[in-house]
Amino acid sequence: MCGILAVLGCSDDSQAKRARVLELSRRLKHRGPDWSGLYQRDGCYIAHQRLAIVDPASGDQPLYNEDKTIVVAVTHPLYITLLL
Repeated sequence: MCGILAVLGCSDDSQAKRARVLELSRRLKHRGPDWSGLYQRDGCYIAHQRLAIVDPASGDQPLYNEDKTIVVAVTHPLYITLLL
């Protein structure tokens, strides 16, 4: 299963905070060693550690809608359900 980390409402957008979020995300690497992604905006961070079981070639996350106004990270069971 993948690993997801969310930090919401953080007023500190410094490089030190970003580095800390990346460090915390790496602690989830055992949950998804194949790929990692990070989204940051307005004091919110979404980090994803991916285990490439489904769609190993193009399942990068976080996922975005067409105009990138919605960002989401999903786990394996939800991703499969959406495909069905």
